[in-house]
Amino acid sequence: MILSASEIVRRLEREPGEGKLIINPYMRECQQPASYDLRAASDISLAQGKCALVPTLEWVELPTDLAGTLRCRSSFGRQGVLLGAGYIDPGFRGQLTLCLTNIGSDLIVRKNDRIVQMILHEVRGGGDRYSGRYQDSIGAVEAK
Repeated sequence: MILSASEIVRRLEREPGEGKLIINPYMRECQQPASYDLRAASDISLAQGKCALVPTLEWVELPTDLAGTLRCRSSFGRQGVLLGAGYIDPGFRGQLTLCLTNIGSDLIVRKNDRIVQMILHEVRGGGDRYSGRYQDSIGAVEAK
């Protein structure tokens, strides 16, 4: 099941330990009917044919019963931007590092630009928590 806007907000308002979702900072303007737009944490020049690692402004914490899929917003896709990140495991916490590849014309991604949509999915019967090397990431994190 994909979470609706009302379910995302309900999860954000839960008490800690009860399947609480954290998106910080949360902006109502970024809430979509069935996704949440994540923003760039800083300005970055994205030259044609180049790839850049861009951290999200938001710190995200998923409970063990939610996973996330990332999709490039169509406004960037129409400019030739491809996204090289796509999945967030249950239990992940941190800023997300996005790999943006530009096959269009040179462009500037500005801090606070909404660049990807995070689609949240319910995970049934799980309970395992992500504990990989990118847990608690801050800023753009290179491959480890």
